[in-house]
Amino acid sequence: MTIRRMNPKVDEFISKAKKWKEEYEKLRSIVLDCELTEEFKWMHPCYTFEKKNIVLIHGFKEYCALLFHKGALLQDPHGILIQQTENVQAARQIRFTNVQEIVELEPILKTYIFEAIEVEKAGLKVNVKQNAELIIPEELQKKFDELPALKAAFEALTPGRQRAYILYFSKPKQSKTRESRIEKYMQQILNGKGLND
Repeated sequence: MTIRRMNPKVDEFISKAKKWKEEYEKLRSIVLDCELTEEFKWMHPCYTFEKKNIVLIHGFKEYCALLFHKGALLQDPHGILIQQTENVQAARQIRFTNVQEIVELEPILKTYIFEAIEVEKAGLKVNVKQNAELIIPEELQKKFDELPALKAAFEALTPGRQRAYILYFSKPKQSKTRESRIEKYMQQILNGKGLND
């Protein structure tokens, strides 16, 4: 592993990590062994091949993970790729709760990373459902009509964030529940944040 490929923003990210520090360091060394370029995107270490996103390291309360941007296209012979939520179309995660799991899986992780690079080299794309298939719930449309600023803020969100909100707001059967969900997240939308930000 050469120093020139290490991004100082990732050094800072790892040094400030309150949880998963050792796991992040191990994942980083594995990914860098695979000759990817280390970048820092979406507030996380992101690894690219010829400017295309391959894998991202991120952590949550219960686990840390290696996220493959086009994980849905990987073979997954070991059955370790996880679809984060039912609405995630392309990305898949491999989750860890301790550094020992990462050490044990190292050769398999490298195989998956190299396959992800091949997927990118081949120009393969995940067939994603377009947002046109999503219907804005009546209650949200009503709020948009009342507050044009809310509509503008919503439209400024990424398509993925819009999709997450629409699916979340549409889920309840009762209109009252849909309205309360929208009320609860209005400020977050106005602040330009997604459902889980």
